[in-house]
Amino acid sequence: MDYLFLLIGLTMIILGANWLVNGASSIAKSYGISDLVIGLTIVGFGTSAPELAINIYAAVKGSADIAIGNVLGSNIANILLILGVSAIIYPLKVANSAKWKEIPISLLAILVLAFFLNDSFFGFSANNSLSRLDGILLLVLMGAFLVYAFKSSKSEIITTEEVGKKIPLWKAIIMILIGLAGLFFGGQIFVDGAIGIARDLGMSERVIGLTIVAIGTSLPELATSVVAAMKKKSDIAVGNVIGSNIFNVFFILGTTAVISPLPFDPAANMDILVATVASLMLFMTTITFGRKIIDRIEGVIFLMVYVGYITYLIY
Repeated sequence: MDYLFLLIGLTMIILGANWLVNGASSIAKSYGISDLVIGLTIVGFGTSAPELAINIYAAVKGSADIAIGNVLGSNIANILLILGVSAIIYPLKVANSAKWKEIPISLLAILVLAFFLNDSFFGFSANNSLSRLDGILLLVLMGAFLVYAFKSSKSEIITTEEVGKKIPLWKAIIMILIGLAGLFFGGQIFVDGAIGIARDLGMSERVIGLTIVAIGTSLPELATSVVAAMKKKSDIAVGNVIGSNIFNVFFILGTTAVISPLPFDPAANMDILVATVASLMLFMTTITFGRKIIDRIEGVIFLMVYVGYITYLIY
């Protein structure tokens, strides 16, 4: 039953995220918002919605390791797995603003998270946790990023291509509502199944969060970026991943911590380190030999590093 719950929950999450992204993207396009900004905000949020649904339910259930592991694992998978696969399909050109602004912001988000989680190391408290105050500060940073993103949209070139089919406003709103419902209920079912599997296999909730849950909730990002790569729309493919990573830390963990403070296991600092290295690798690929492209060879390297990391976690 746990595996069935996992499958049903994941299906509901992916379908819900798809409806949410299509509806929100259609509305955003009607207001003349550029592909890069849509990728960083609307699509980034929509594809991060599964993580949000799962994290809220995990926090209520007291499964902090799943909540934190889900976000860290998703951020790692977004860069190494999703951009790796997308770059192999079609080399990804990185916009100049993404290279010097959004990618560094996503790296900063991980460093801020590491600072907030390691209270004992910095002498703030004997216990490590993401407190409600930390959550509020993360949400403030999320607000600042959204203000920046929409202000920057004024300087972006608006393309004539649509992110999806143009649909009526009323239908887009209905799609968003149905998508949110699918994410909410699917998240509950998915977390229950993941916790049950972890207990049956004797695996820690941290490892389950970093692997099964993180990869499962990253499927919307994978689908979005792969389709964007096949259509040679690099701005959406890259913007989706960067935006999702920023949303995961600032908004999802911020919201989760406000609902219920999250105790932190220092062993997960290894995962923070991997997330930091992945962000640095992404930045380095955009400056090698003066290019702003993630090519196929770099995509293969990303995938190899990810396989090595998952193998390390399991064995």
